[in-house]
Amino acid sequence: MAKSAPFSEDVIEALRTAKSLGVRSGSDHRYTGVWPIVVEGRLFVRSWNDKPTGWFRAFKKEPDGTVQVGKLEIPVRARHVRSERLRKAVTAAYGQKYNTKGSRKWVDGFAEPERELTTLEFVPLSSASRLSASGGAMPGATAVAGPSARGRRRRPDR
Repeated sequence: MAKSAPFSEDVIEALRTAKSLGVRSGSDHRYTGVWPIVVEGRLFVRSWNDKPTGWFRAFKKEPDGTVQVGKLEIPVRARHVRSERLRKAVTAAYGQKYNTKGSRKWVDGFAEPERELTTLEFVPLSSASRLSASGGAMPGATAVAGPSARGRRRRPDR
């Protein structure tokens, strides 16, 4: 499979600073809030559980979907992370980013081996994410109105 173009620096910075991100497999599912992690300039997420009806399984069945950061919806493809080195780097990044007492339970849980295996990388489906997230029309990315996952600190997978 050809390597996808990376997210733009502006989008990566928005993802890096976001405490929560909306993810949706396909177009029929609702957005689910997850905790995003950026490692090596790449976007990763991890599922708290592997329920048959959960977002992780939805992405396994239908890897194309959308991430919502701020007012942007960006088309992405989910890729299962096989590299143990990357999974460990994501685990470490969770501990660094979500370092409050209230987050500790979730960060420790994300470090459990069965949860590490639910690590997904999201890669952009088009060159749209290479453009600026700071304004202007972005082909392939849609501005959305109303509440977003950004700014709300919630337990992952809720």
